[in-house]
Amino acid sequence: QVQLAESGGGSVQPGGSLTLSCVVSGRRFSSYAVGWFRQVSGEEREIVAGVIQTGLTPYADSVKGRFTIARQDGSNVATLNMNDLKAEDSGGYFCVGWRSYVVNWRDRNEVDYWGQGTQVTVDW
Repeated sequence: QVQLAESGGGSVQPGGSLTLSCVVSGRRFSSYAVGWFRQVSGEEREIVAGVIQTGLTPYADSVKGRFTIARQDGSNVATLNMNDLKAEDSGGYFCVGWRSYVVNWRDRNEVDYWGQGTQVTVDW
């Protein structure tokens, strides 16, 4: 059994920063690829960033240059550092895990494990 627990969500002003954390338990974190999806109002759930095979770290175009994903194997933690936040970044953020090689990191159906989500709100 693999469990993913997100934390760090909250409310910030536009231009602010926020860091989300995902704690993985049940299996060795280093054995799995990890990433973040998000779902904003009126949009489909979409990939934000991932750390997948060979250390590849793809990012959605909308967050490139602003968000940084990292794995901390020693503490079984994955983080998403979000900078220069915009109103359109508001929504639910979900930590995800893959059991093996990620064929299509954007495919929601390929994800093996989902966290419960944490809310991010960017406004005044």
